[in-house]
Amino acid sequence: MAYLGKSPVVGNFQKCDAITVVNGQAGYTLQVGGSNVSPESANHMLVSLNGILQAPTSSFTVSGATLTFVSNLATGDVIDFVMLLGNVLDIGTPSDGTVTNAKLAQDIISGETALTAIPADTDEILLSDAGTLKRIDYSLLRAGTPSFRAYSNSAQDIANATSTQVNFGAEDWDTESAFASNTFTVPAGKAGKYVITACIRSDGSWNETEQFNIQIYHNDSASDQCSAGINYLHANSAGVTAVLDLDATDTVKIYCYHDEGGTEGLEAGQSTTFFSGVRIG
Repeated sequence: MAYLGKSPVVGNFQKCDAITVVNGQAGYTLQVGGSNVSPESANHMLVSLNGILQAPTSSFTVSGATLTFVSNLATGDVIDFVMLLGNVLDIGTPSDGTVTNAKLAQDIISGETALTAIPADTDEILLSDAGTLKRIDYSLLRAGTPSFRAYSNSAQDIANATSTQVNFGAEDWDTESAFASNTFTVPAGKAGKYVITACIRSDGSWNETEQFNIQIYHNDSASDQCSAGINYLHANSAGVTAVLDLDATDTVKIYCYHDEGGTEGLEAGQSTTFFSGVRIG
């Protein structure tokens, strides 16, 4: 709404209940509708005594709900009225739909600005916890991380009849920098269920009576549920996938075993000898 000249000041204007003067008394209780009221200050009041407006602080003061004149009043004095102006800087209650984003401080959550990238771990999201709004870091909500994929970039010799850890010297990605020295270590705060997948490929051929196995080692221990192998003629690749329930600092490694009779080599290659994992919950 537009105004000619100065816009009107909005405040909580109240007229106090009538006050009866007591001879020889300077202090009086301020009430509106029978309830005590406390003005913002003496400067937020209009006080008329004997038909004359009184000067704030020099003619009267206020403390809480008590109005005190500088001199005791006497019989015959009349307090004509006491008006409370409220906080004259108060704009009152805005009409519906009149407060826009442009009028809000930048730290107000308004949804005006769109996030155009994946949130950082420390970005916060509002959610209702049993009806109470709370902030939560994005890192506590997101699934799919940590995740990594590593692969062999150089051939590796595997001794006969010996479980040997497989080397993965290159990475496609590693979201938490949690893969190092051929080992994935669950970062702090990232416990959960992980899908672990690995594949190895030998650079030789195999007789049908020979074994060529790949194993997932959890905390340096192999499990039958986390191993796979082949013993078919000329087959020389093996893969394994498992869902592991991992705690923080748990380690996951990939091992290879064969009984070909001599040393055999593993092929290097991004699509032939690789190791990957992702948290799913």
